[in-house]
Amino acid sequence: MRRLWIPLALVVAQLTSTVQAKELLNSSYDIARELFADINPLFVEHWQQQSGETLTINQSHGGSSRQAQAIIQGLRADVVTFNQSTDIDILHQRGNLLPENWRERLPNNASPYYSTMAFLVRKGNPKGIETWEDLTKEGVTLVFPNPKTSGNARYTYLAAYGDALQRFGDDRAGVRAWVAEFLSRVAVFDTGGRGATTSFIDRNLGDVLITFESEVNNIIKQYPDLGLERVVPPTNVLAEFPVAWIDRNVARNGTEQQAKAYLEFLYSEQAQRRLASFYYRVHHEAVKADVADQFPATELFHVEDVFGSWEQVNIEHFANNAELDKLLSEGRRRR
Repeated sequence: MRRLWIPLALVVAQLTSTVQAKELLNSSYDIARELFADINPLFVEHWQQQSGETLTINQSHGGSSRQAQAIIQGLRADVVTFNQSTDIDILHQRGNLLPENWRERLPNNASPYYSTMAFLVRKGNPKGIETWEDLTKEGVTLVFPNPKTSGNARYTYLAAYGDALQRFGDDRAGVRAWVAEFLSRVAVFDTGGRGATTSFIDRNLGDVLITFESEVNNIIKQYPDLGLERVVPPTNVLAEFPVAWIDRNVARNGTEQQAKAYLEFLYSEQAQRRLASFYYRVHHEAVKADVADQFPATELFHVEDVFGSWEQVNIEHFANNAELDKLLSEGRRRR
């Protein structure tokens, strides 16, 4: 009996482990691959210690708007970690996949970390780029993603537009003319942030890559031999990175507890320190104090304070034939 009991116990243990094993799918923005490849093992270990459960976290990456559309069309993501709140709002508005008040379920408007826009320039900053206004200097060409498909690019567009509003004041025609010129300088509109990085680095397109400050710092670290430089303009936009669990999907997948714990973990000191190591700005006070030197001072404005609600922004700027399309058309005529 003893010889039979030992292997039977092992079989039972293996079956129990298999039953307990869970998987999460995190749908995220295009340039977050390395970030979550680093953070996910931390949470897997944390969850194992806390619950005794084996957890696998899978990732899906792309332009945040495309990711949202994929979920509406049936991608059974348990959580989203996006770079713009409107792409989560759409999951409620078009798919009823989560409640309207999803922002209220986690701290800081459900944004555990944030960033702003920065310029990546070639070695020695040969074009002398320091401000948004400098991006329309003679001969300067730009690279950033398509605002129609990328939250990254929508922040770029709004940051540039917001800076122009400050500079031109009541001269609305001057604002629109400058933004049209700014858009006309874009060498290529890729669908997401990672594609834009590839165009700038591998295809050697453009004088300036505009992307999140975190991505600029990581690119510089990744390509030390290129002598690339970071510029953070003095006026900029607050770019929040909202997160949410997808209620309908976690109910179907049986992963509600794991999904909530995963997102709550992003607010922990351990995760906040790891986020800061990827050059994201964080909310944890002790971590903020420790990493303050790596973030240049810049005057950040909230999108809502300058342009109104995100719903209004989408209607007035990013809908078909709205302001963005009109300015793109005007910019093409300038070429």
